[in-house]
Amino acid sequence: MPKTIRGSITIGGQEITITNPDKLLWPERGITKRIYLEKLAALSPYLLQYCRDRLLTVIRYPHGVPGMSFYQKNAPEPLPDFVRTATHDNITYILLQGLPELLWLGNMAALEFHPSLHYAGSELPCEWMIDLDPSLEVEPRIMEATAVVGEVLQSLGIASVPKTSGATGVQIIVPIRPGVTFDGLRRIGHFVGRYVTEKRPDLFTLERLKKHRGDKIYFDYLQHYGGKTLAAPYTPRARPLATVSTPLLWEEVRRNVSPADFHLQNIEERLSRMGDLIAKVPAQPVEALISKLP
Repeated sequence: MPKTIRGSITIGGQEITITNPDKLLWPERGITKRIYLEKLAALSPYLLQYCRDRLLTVIRYPHGVPGMSFYQKNAPEPLPDFVRTATHDNITYILLQGLPELLWLGNMAALEFHPSLHYAGSELPCEWMIDLDPSLEVEPRIMEATAVVGEVLQSLGIASVPKTSGATGVQIIVPIRPGVTFDGLRRIGHFVGRYVTEKRPDLFTLERLKKHRGDKIYFDYLQHYGGKTLAAPYTPRARPLATVSTPLLWEEVRRNVSPADFHLQNIEERLSRMGDLIAKVPAQPVEALISKLP
């Protein structure tokens, strides 16, 4: 049995045990756990912004990306004293409040962070999110589809921010004011979804069952609901190239960038240059649109 190497780091006054820092988590990129924790620390000001006070689900890969994985919703026991939790539907979720918790999870090979779409204790959405989900593993039209939706939103007077999922899809985020409901956003999502599928039936579908979608891109407005999760902005993804879910400029979408262009090894430089693109968009007047729907 291989020997376990242990050490510790102190962050924010909290001591965090680090095990096997030289374990390869993304072999194709040569990213060890030590490197991963350094990258998480660099991402933390951005990633935590979209995880804090939300119910957190993580995906853990104890043996790295090529190995087995499991979703973790319930907080593991025993918990460090500094880790807070919240209970929802009889599940005790971790609240990812700061860097100590993030690195503690990183040490356990939590490679993906999927927060709830609402804050703990609330039934209201934090933002509006449209999920564009390709039916094909490689979808060269995903940015074309994203641009179509962005143009429709713009025509409705709604500014939005596209982000790669870090896998195959794209999410489009619309900041909103407090008080908007999930039901209201579903109504406007269905309206926009019907419009784009009628405008581009070759590209979009509202068919929920993947086996019935053919090669079309699923316009998912139903995933945005209480108790659901989506990959957080700036979360790493357990893909061979260590991609990161990355907000984009609309001009990048029109240039047909690839989700594979944004990964753990270049995300720091991008963030230092561009900052958080989502934070630059103010809350949008979606209430006015919802009120006009039949």
